[in-house]
Amino acid sequence: MSKIHDQLNIKLPIWSAGMGLGIAGSALSGAVSAADGLGVLGIGGMEAQAVRALIAEMRRHTARAFGVNIIMPMMQEGQIEACFDEKVPLLVLFWGDPSPYINDAHQRGILVIAQCGDTDAAVRAADAGVDGVIVQGTEAGGHVMATRPLAEVVTATVKELGSIPVIASGGIATGADIANALKLGASAVSMGTRFLATSESLVLDSYKAKVVAAKSADTVLTELFDIGWPNAAHRVIRNRAYNDWDAAGQPPSGERPDENKVIGKLGSGDEAIDLPRYTVTPPLLHFDGDLEEAALYCGESCERIDTIVSSEALMKQLLAELKAAG
Repeated sequence: MSKIHDQLNIKLPIWSAGMGLGIAGSALSGAVSAADGLGVLGIGGMEAQAVRALIAEMRRHTARAFGVNIIMPMMQEGQIEACFDEKVPLLVLFWGDPSPYINDAHQRGILVIAQCGDTDAAVRAADAGVDGVIVQGTEAGGHVMATRPLAEVVTATVKELGSIPVIASGGIATGADIANALKLGASAVSMGTRFLATSESLVLDSYKAKVVAAKSADTVLTELFDIGWPNAAHRVIRNRAYNDWDAAGQPPSGERPDENKVIGKLGSGDEAIDLPRYTVTPPLLHFDGDLEEAALYCGESCERIDTIVSSEALMKQLLAELKAAG
């Protein structure tokens, strides 16, 4: 554990990742915080007004501390200001330089965590004044900055950062996985794919079922699903869209099979929008389309996920497994 956990009165070293586009909503994150972990809201791509509403909703779910994850390449106007105004307890800044925001956050009593892909980036973030870092291993699902497996990057980063808390992310699904990360010196873990496969995550049940059915070998690290966020690696479950592109020789953007094909709609009625093949948007709750064409973000931890449970039940399960792992 760490001074972050002491400051926020967090009793367990378990964070739920702030999966973007609202996947990690208030029900999921609130259940994690209420169970003595740290729930992190995912606001990537959301407008400022929606962010304020989500934070208010979170506070109706729990009076406990929580975090908000901002995906910096998807940052919307007024988004970070909404977090400042609402004085969220903790900000996670992903995929960018956190330094412009640290002082403003600290002046409001907000802790700042930088999510980093390697030890060098973690050192730069620590030198800039963040309160802690999340380091990501290549096993992670979703968008991946990492270049090394989790155990390697955690070990190296803990050695370099000393007393600054290091949170491990990527390939973690069980209490035994958590115990292993803590033994390497991590203060806590941040879990995405495992919490994606809970009843509260805001994606289609059919997508969750694919995560449960998948093995680690079914996932692949690629830059294929890039419409909306180019030049960013991500781990997904192989599907028809990936296999068609792979069979075509992995051509660059603009030359891929069925580049302009509409794979489905997001939303309902007049507000529904068409989604093209290779969109960054996964099958959210109101997606109506073909999962074989969509970005199915998933980490290698799917190998050890075999049920879809509530976030509350998962927290109890993880705690029991962690205790059993010693």
